[in-house]
Amino acid sequence: MGVYAVAICLFFSLSVVLCLRIPNLSSDIEKDTILLSVCHPGNQPNPRTLRSDQLTVLINGYSESRIPLLQSIAASYSASPVVSSVLVLWGNPSTSPLTLSQLAYNLSVSSWGNAAISLVPQPSSSLNTRFLPRSSIGTRAVLVCDDDVEVDLKTVEFAFRMWKGNPDRLIGIFVRSHDIDMTRKEWIYTVHPNKYSIVLTKFMMMKREYLFKYSCGGGSPMHEMRKMVDEMRNCEDILMNFVVAEETNTGPLMVGAERARDWGDPRNEDSDGDGLRLVRDVGLSSRKAEHRKRRGKCITEFHRVFGRMPLRYSYGKLVSSVGEQGLCKKGSNLVLCDH
Repeated sequence: MGVYAVAICLFFSLSVVLCLRIPNLSSDIEKDTILLSVCHPGNQPNPRTLRSDQLTVLINGYSESRIPLLQSIAASYSASPVVSSVLVLWGNPSTSPLTLSQLAYNLSVSSWGNAAISLVPQPSSSLNTRFLPRSSIGTRAVLVCDDDVEVDLKTVEFAFRMWKGNPDRLIGIFVRSHDIDMTRKEWIYTVHPNKYSIVLTKFMMMKREYLFKYSCGGGSPMHEMRKMVDEMRNCEDILMNFVVAEETNTGPLMVGAERARDWGDPRNEDSDGDGLRLVRDVGLSSRKAEHRKRRGKCITEFHRVFGRMPLRYSYGKLVSSVGEQGLCKKGSNLVLCDH
């Protein structure tokens, strides 16, 4: 009797464990299957057919509360002559089919220019999927961005010109830095006033080839680091910076923006009402101290797997125009002489 009871208990316990683990196993298998398909050479376009005069915009979407803002941002990008197409990568598996259908239709009819806007439901909620080298990307350059950041089109076009002159570099507007905490002997994620080594995916321009390197290259070390991104639900942008720095041994390039509105920044005040507060609060990066701690851990873990620190610092930023810096007296005021 006692033997049978133990056997039943063991079987029951194993059943529970298996039930708990099967979804994760299924998810891992699904991700591997997707990568095998996307990364297959036959599913990649001929590099010679990729357009170099335009770029593809990849907007990561997740929050249903940000859909109106997302539609506005996608429409704005579609109006630029340097944009070939806009792909909205929807990563929320809980969104209802009806909402997805409505969103797909609204996006398809909201283009302000010649660039088509398409909704692409993601195969999973993994942040790694924003870097999949999709066959629908028919340009050499891609702009990866978030659904809560508005950037003026002059800045987009200037950044694209700068990328064409530096196609191996990451180009961005929002930057951060890695550093070492000598007391704790660990890497930290921080902001420096005069140097940077990380471009954020709020606005990240790169060549299409890096999507393939991130998703399909690097063997087991990259597989391990992509898994870290899934476990942390964070740091895909840092890993992309590692991938590019490892390839080029150079840092990213920052461009000056005429107007870049970050609706998700926790420093936004509530003067615009509850709508802004809602957009801000649903952001993944709103809890600042914990956010930086987690990203510092990512840098430490990526460094461990790479076996070295590939990130490199850059200094200064590229600007679209240089105005007069001298001051002149006009009336009773001192103003820039060219004003």
